[in-house]
Amino acid sequence: MRIFKVFFILTIFALSSASCNNFNKIQKSKDYEYKLTKAEEYYKSKKYRYAQQLFEELFPILKGTQKFEDLYYKYAYCFYYDQQYRDAESLFKGYLEVFPNSEKAEEVDYMRAYCFYKQSPKIELEQVNTLKTIGMMQTFINTHPGSLRIKEATDIIDKSRQKLELKDQRGAQLYYNIGEFRAAAIAFNELLNSYPESIMGDAYKLMVLKSYYRFAKMSVATKQEERFEKVIFEYQDFLDRFPDSKLIKQAEEFSKLSINQIKAIKNEQTSSTSKQ
Repeated sequence: MRIFKVFFILTIFALSSASCNNFNKIQKSKDYEYKLTKAEEYYKSKKYRYAQQLFEELFPILKGTQKFEDLYYKYAYCFYYDQQYRDAESLFKGYLEVFPNSEKAEEVDYMRAYCFYKQSPKIELEQVNTLKTIGMMQTFINTHPGSLRIKEATDIIDKSRQKLELKDQRGAQLYYNIGEFRAAAIAFNELLNSYPESIMGDAYKLMVLKSYYRFAKMSVATKQEERFEKVIFEYQDFLDRFPDSKLIKQAEEFSKLSINQIKAIKNEQTSSTSKQ
C-alpha cells in the first residue's frame, strides 16, 4: 500500500513537471497563432491560470486585430473564474470602454456588477462592495430595460439590501444589549426608514418603544415625564403604521406602563406641593 502511494505521488509529480515544461515551451514560441490556439485549449479545459498568462502575452500582439475582442473577453473571464474578482471587474469595465457596441456588452456589463456582488464581505465587515453592488445592478437595470437578466439583477439587489438590513439590525440590537437605550431607539427607527418594505418593520418599531421605555426608566426624575410621553407617542405611530400587527398588544403594554408612570410622577408632584 505504501509503495502504491509513493508511486502515485511520483506519477503526479512527473505529470505536473511535464505539464510545466510543455507550457514553458508554448510561452517561448514565436508562433502567435499556435500560442493563441493553446490559450484557447487551456481556457476550454478550465486551466485558467495558463490561459490567462498566454492571453496576457498576446495582448499587445493582437490589439487592433479582429481577434482582440474575443481575447479580451476571455482574458477577463480567466480572472473571474479564478476568483480574482477585483481584477475581473476592472477588465470587464475596460472591455466595455474598448467595445461599447459589442454584442456581448450587456453580458459584460452585468458581469462587472456581479463582480462587486462576489466581493461582498461577511456581515461583520464594511459593506462598501455591497452598496456598490446595489448601485451597479440598478444602473444595469436602467441601462438594459429589456434584458433577460433583470430578474437576476433585482434578486441580487434584494439579497444585498437584506444583508445591509441585517447588519444594521445587529448594530441596533447591540446598542440595546449594552444599555445604550436612546441610541438603540434611534437606530431601530432608522432601520424602519431605511427598509420600509421589511417584514420586520413592526418588530423594529416594538424595539423603539421598548428602548425608549427603558431609557425613560433610567432617566433622572426631572426628565422622566417627557420621556415616558415619547413612548406613548411612538405607540401611536406604531398603530398608524402597523394597525394589523400581531405585536400590538406588546406595544400597548409599554404605552400603558408609561401612562401609569406619568400618573405616578404627577401624583408625587401633587403630594410634594400639598406638603409645602
